[in-house]
Amino acid sequence: MDEAGYYAAAPPQPAARELAYHELHLAGPRGPWRPVLGVVLAVFGVFVLAPLGWLFVFTIGYAVSGQPVAEALERLQDSTNPTPAFLAYLNLVLASAIPVVWLISFALHRLTPGWLSSIAPRIRWRYFAACLGLSVIALLATLAVTAVLPSAGAGTDLEGNVNDFTTTTRDFVLVVLLLTPLQAAGEEYLFRGYLTQAFGGLFGSRVVSVVLAVLLPALLFGLAHGVQDPPIFFDRFAFGVVAGVLVIATGGLEAALAMHVLNNFLAFGLALAFADMGSALNPTGGSWWSLPGTLTQSLVYLGLALVVARRMGLRARVPEAVLVRPEARMYRSSSAP
Repeated sequence: MDEAGYYAAAPPQPAARELAYHELHLAGPRGPWRPVLGVVLAVFGVFVLAPLGWLFVFTIGYAVSGQPVAEALERLQDSTNPTPAFLAYLNLVLASAIPVVWLISFALHRLTPGWLSSIAPRIRWRYFAACLGLSVIALLATLAVTAVLPSAGAGTDLEGNVNDFTTTTRDFVLVVLLLTPLQAAGEEYLFRGYLTQAFGGLFGSRVVSVVLAVLLPALLFGLAHGVQDPPIFFDRFAFGVVAGVLVIATGGLEAALAMHVLNNFLAFGLALAFADMGSALNPTGGSWWSLPGTLTQSLVYLGLALVVARRMGLRARVPEAVLVRPEARMYRSSSAP
């Protein structure tokens, strides 16, 4: 009540800030060293510790089963003539990215694992299932375009007879069906998950933040596949860009993960049916004629996934207060630097 006896209106409260997927680290403890250290730890954990850890597991398995360990380990690491064990080893190493980035996200940014899946915070399974169907439609559109173009030549020749179905083929099929979804998820949680949030939280400008949160993980995703011909690298970079846009625009990994799983199933399936697994893991002879097909798949899928996300009413942003722990809010509101 004021001096005249009237009740003064309560001052307007500031609107709660909402964060997009790539901005979620802003709700946790601040400091540019956190995402920088997190990126270093993620790369070290996935590409150094995980290979060593799984190599130890396979070594124990070979020893227990009575196989010559030295010979078995040599075959296990031969990417030129891959065996089902090699593919299983590779998939398990990449799948290890999931617990690695979960741990880093919690330890450095105080975010529970669900916030790496989406702003829900969880995998939104209805949208993921819808995106699996959309990825098939995008693939059919790509096949229609590439059918009228010169050969794209990415290492798998579809001409000739179908390969015989052997016990090795059976083992490869089992590995692909059981472990390839985990491998694709591991790559998505690393590149479109943690790296997107790490780069997105480093810069104050929202425009710079969103651009770098898409482009830098896409670039690293392409480079992580090793030495490759420029058309093949561009294909992977373009995939990373589209996947990054979808993650930020839809607020989660579901669309990117669905497209990644289907692409890997297709690549491995065609290799087993018409060529060999080495051609899928080490593609060569890429052609720029693959560009129209790549762009067709990317743009068709991007448009369909965004339309379906809107029809489902998916949110792409979340109020900051939902993420912040009480002690973190007290820390930020204090006068401490």
